[in-house]
Amino acid sequence: MKKIFLVALLLISIIGWSQSPEAYDFFDKAIKKAEAGNLKGAITDYTNAIKNFPLFAEAYLNRAILKQKIGDTKGALADINTTIQINPKKGDAFTSRADINYKALDYKATIQDCTQAILLNPKDYIAYNLRGLCYIHLEDKKKACPDFTKAIELGSQSAIKNKKTFCKT
Repeated sequence: MKKIFLVALLLISIIGWSQSPEAYDFFDKAIKKAEAGNLKGAITDYTNAIKNFPLFAEAYLNRAILKQKIGDTKGALADINTTIQINPKKGDAFTSRADINYKALDYKATIQDCTQAILLNPKDYIAYNLRGLCYIHLEDKKKACPDFTKAIELGSQSAIKNKKTFCKT
């Protein structure tokens, strides 16, 4: 059953890709508007891309990131959840949701999302660092410090500061 669903999703995606050039035009316009600082205009264009191609996971995720930047946390979380429903192997969606959960002080949910992000992308230093911070808040240095170390190995600059601050030996 799961394989049938995945095949159907893949076919819908392929059909959508070939039948929704407008969606990709809106997507490209949204990226340009976001780069120019026109976040609300970019959100509108991502919305139009999604209207033209409802399974456009990248458009949902990009829109979520912009919604979060303008303070629409609820809307951002809804878009990230939709992204994950469309593409449950999109590690950066889990990292983005972890960031929202962290800011909401939901450390256990953040750890779950970071762990999933790391499973999908073992080089996600943001997820390692964020998970380490959650472990600090939960007073579990034994788990936090190895996460900071791994984040540093992968190139995180903020993990260096976190390790110095929280992992004094």
